[in-house]
Amino acid sequence: MVSYSQLSVEIDPNGIATVMLNRPDRLNAAGAVMHAELSLVFRELERSPDVRVIILTGAGKAFSAGGDIEWMQEMIDDPRIFERTIREAKEIILSMLDCEKPIIGQINGHATGLGATLALFCDITFMADTAKIGDPHVAMGLVAADGGAVIWPQLVGYARAKEYLLTGDLLKAADAERIGLVNHVCSLEALPGEVSTLAVRLAAGAQKAIRWTKATVNIGLKQLADQMLDAGLAYEAVTNLSRDHQAAVTAFREGRKPVFE
Repeated sequence: MVSYSQLSVEIDPNGIATVMLNRPDRLNAAGAVMHAELSLVFRELERSPDVRVIILTGAGKAFSAGGDIEWMQEMIDDPRIFERTIREAKEIILSMLDCEKPIIGQINGHATGLGATLALFCDITFMADTAKIGDPHVAMGLVAADGGAVIWPQLVGYARAKEYLLTGDLLKAADAERIGLVNHVCSLEALPGEVSTLAVRLAAGAQKAIRWTKATVNIGLKQLADQMLDAGLAYEAVTNLSRDHQAAVTAFREGRKPVFE
């Protein structure tokens, strides 16, 4: 197995692999290392004969705060870094969709930006009632192109998706469940048990039937992702060079609201 430094990967005797985003001191925000590792892990677990089900969760109090702000500044300073990031971003989404094994999202805390995208591309999601979820790319002066523009309309419809993607507003867990963004909401204390119960059930099920049912359902979503990701990520690459994005990054580091052109 690949050695990961910012992901924790454990496989239990039932064939349940738990992938934990493991930068709790940074609210599991993805920097260059974690982003690269996320582009590899689902392919590896798909190939592993020891894995039947995958659980994706975060260490500490957050699921993931999205992109690391210092990494954002690095990509502004050297746009060549963003070119690699685009390739990895596409691979993260496509590897989750190509993975025939069920992926369960255990959303233990706030999931924003890339964190929300990772959570919503899971096949079944459980969310702690204390958590919030949203995609505030626009608040950082960026196009929501790492998968958010693909998955949100499929889950909640175009009207709601555009409202939340264009404002960047976060939803409380109960509201996310009400509009169909996530499957289930429960207390933080009950969350691991609820997820484990489903994971064990799926791991004990007819594996070919389960996997190929997921593969069939995902055909349309994969086609949509193929059509949208390249264009969206190209738009995001342009906004990475914009004054608005720099203004947002600077404002975030200084603890104030940005002023956009």
